[in-house]
Amino acid sequence: MSQQAQQQPEPIYLKDYQVPAYLIEHTDLRFELDEEETLVRATLKVRRNPDCSRGGRAPLELHGHESLELCRLCIDGEILSERDFIRDDELLRISEVPEAFTLECLTRIHPQLNTALEGLYKSDGMFCTQCEAEGFRRITFYPDRPDVMSVFRTTVEADRKRYPVLLSNGNPVDSGEKDEGRHFVTWEDPFPKPAYLFALVAGDLEVLEDTYTTASGRAVKLQIFAESKDLDKLDHAMLSLKNAMRWDEKVYGREYDLDIYMIVAVDFFNMGAMENKGLNIFNTSCVLASPRTTTDAAFQRVEGVVAHEYFHNWSGNRVTCRDWFQLSLKEGFTVFRDSEFSADMNSRTVKRIEDVSMLRTAQFAEDAGPMSHPVRPESFIEISNFYTLTIYEKGAEVVRMLHTLLGAEAFRKGSDIYFERHDGQAVTTDDFVQAMADASGRDLSQFKRWYSQAGTPRVEASDSWDAETGCYRLILRQSCPPTPGQAEKQPFHMPIAYGLLGAGGAELAAGVLELTDAEQTFTFDGLAEKPVPSLLRGFSAPVKLSYPYSDDQLLMLLKHDTDGFNRWDAGQRMAVNLMQLLVEDYRAGKALSLPDALVDSWRALLNDESLDPAMVAHLLRLPSEAYLAELAEVIYVDAIHAVREFLRKSLADALKPEWLATYRRSCSEEPYAPDADACARRSLKNLCLGYLLTTDEDTLLALAEEQFNDADNMTDQQAALSLVVHSGFRDAGRRLLDEFHAQWHHESLVMNQWFALQANDPWPGALERVQGLQEHPLFDERNPNKLRSLVAAFCAQNPVNFHAEDGSGYRYLADWIIKLNQQNPQIAARLLTPLTRWRRYPDAAQARMKAELSRILAESELSKDVYEVVSKSLA
Repeated sequence: MSQQAQQQPEPIYLKDYQVPAYLIEHTDLRFELDEEETLVRATLKVRRNPDCSRGGRAPLELHGHESLELCRLCIDGEILSERDFIRDDELLRISEVPEAFTLECLTRIHPQLNTALEGLYKSDGMFCTQCEAEGFRRITFYPDRPDVMSVFRTTVEADRKRYPVLLSNGNPVDSGEKDEGRHFVTWEDPFPKPAYLFALVAGDLEVLEDTYTTASGRAVKLQIFAESKDLDKLDHAMLSLKNAMRWDEKVYGREYDLDIYMIVAVDFFNMGAMENKGLNIFNTSCVLASPRTTTDAAFQRVEGVVAHEYFHNWSGNRVTCRDWFQLSLKEGFTVFRDSEFSADMNSRTVKRIEDVSMLRTAQFAEDAGPMSHPVRPESFIEISNFYTLTIYEKGAEVVRMLHTLLGAEAFRKGSDIYFERHDGQAVTTDDFVQAMADASGRDLSQFKRWYSQAGTPRVEASDSWDAETGCYRLILRQSCPPTPGQAEKQPFHMPIAYGLLGAGGAELAAGVLELTDAEQTFTFDGLAEKPVPSLLRGFSAPVKLSYPYSDDQLLMLLKHDTDGFNRWDAGQRMAVNLMQLLVEDYRAGKALSLPDALVDSWRALLNDESLDPAMVAHLLRLPSEAYLAELAEVIYVDAIHAVREFLRKSLADALKPEWLATYRRSCSEEPYAPDADACARRSLKNLCLGYLLTTDEDTLLALAEEQFNDADNMTDQQAALSLVVHSGFRDAGRRLLDEFHAQWHHESLVMNQWFALQANDPWPGALERVQGLQEHPLFDERNPNKLRSLVAAFCAQNPVNFHAEDGSGYRYLADWIIKLNQQNPQIAARLLTPLTRWRRYPDAAQARMKAELSRILAESELSKDVYEVVSKSLA
């Protein structure tokens, strides 16, 4: 039996929550940064919590990672000896403390050795922090829980030459010189915050500055810091920040509250970005952008992430979560806010399609897997494992449903009540829903099941029609499959946005139905003809909807539905129905064929120049292999891949003149701009190029090479490169890879994409190529961005090679998990996802995947992060 099996980490349960026994009124931190070690002096004003009703005098519990070296601990000036407290790997307990006192703690840490990238660590010579969720306990001993909120004053001292820029939360209040070429800056944050929102940065950085005047006339200094080589890539982030500030004032009435707002770009970062109060720390991939080095998708990601972290200033900082079970309180609400912002800045329909596509593939798969959990989990072993799509994206869908049910006006009123009622507090999802109930006068008690019940609900729709009376009945039945720990589910309260369309596409009725029972019938009288229902418009609820549409009905919705999302969805349903039949044919050894009706409908889309290019690009994009896999009872990877490739090539051959004509008219001599119209044009152009390259004609290879060489933006150049590399033109692909490397080897983020497009190349031999790239000088296994671009790209985005019959892909991933388990447990646990879904595959693949999970579990000293995911996957 392994050591891990003998010492299983204990789960933490929501039902066991207790208020903190002690509160911190003021936190004074002093950091003495040095190359070999860092000294952290923490002075805390502590008082007993009057709301704590536990009998007797509870001990003071301070969290502290085992790596902390405790140098001195004092209460009210008296030094404590080792017999005055008890310390284990995670906690320091002091049993006898006064009602109110000053605690002083001196610790020694070694950021340069911190490969977990939590707490205080070094990124390419720069000191930086990541404290969410529990990283602060790697800095000093502290009650590191989100419901302990304190005012912080932070002094950072370091060598001036190496670290001329010293940053922390709040406003700068003091600075000066010290002996031996050192200097200091003191920062004060007047707003109480939990330790997870603490931030510190020290480095040799350049800054882009601007100002923003709030609606009330306050001037706010805006600063974005990066290495000098990246200073020219910050303009888009600055524009996005100002747009977000303006939007939040207009839509939510929320102004920024400090004198300065700062963003710092960091290359070594486990997450995308962090909303630390007044000092946001960003992964470089989420803040750097320029036309020559950044794709359209990355431009939009920067805009969305900058907005997301800014919006957290209110939905996360001023009002934060009481405990980590409430994580979606801040993340779900803020994802909804940033999604609406991006929709207003760009194309609302395209944004919705993109969001739902990701939800249906990755989040629905999460709901159906071993790590399935409610939006508000009931338990966890390691909180880092619950920064999931369920918490973020499904949490946002829950907020969106509230917006749909209540309407924009009542929702805004509810958000005002929420912010004003709970400003400066740590609260729960129940508090958020209660504010919405109070604003609207609605009973939302049943709605709260979305927070407590896991899984993806299923809605089955059927109908009946009485031609004599003109009565149309729509019957909706809801259910939800069992998930770990929840065998039975109660009915949800869900909004079903709908439209009823006549034969010519005329809209006969529209609105929102509220489904609250296991089965409900909705009656529509006085109709002149039997309508075609357009259901779940705008994807109004995160459910799997089934209705027996005929191909003719789907084609009618595709042509006439006034809801852009449902027009796209009708096309996807047609394609999915076809591809599922073809998968069956492929597995039965039958010849595959392309229906003329599909060719005709796609030809019409390509020839209709009046259509929005963004919609056309989405309508002509076949469902992904990942989505088809999510819909399958058993995932036959090779069959799905073969069918999708057959359709791509068949559609390319059948419509080659139309693809080429659409490609040429989508080209433009206009200067690059990342606006919605230009992005749509490039998206359609590159989609056409992808189809054309499947024909294996040398003239079309020349067209792609011409685009690669002449492109004035990364979107077009990278698209051409990726399409050639993934095509049958293998020699040309290798040549373009070398040329791209020679051109961009000095740009780290561009090289991440260079790694990724080779890792997800579906042609045979991908694993050997990936293993070879691990030896490349630009690959650094300590850097999460590099691991994601190579290891994760192969394992999660290259199914046909990852699921090789010999199990080599599974062994490859397991080897990495074992290696990263001690180095960076967060990243290790997140990389595990492809193995956790082993039950969805054929028996032989199941056995091989399960064997690799068992091999990981047998390792001694597994981190809590990895142990939780593996043990739940095998349970």
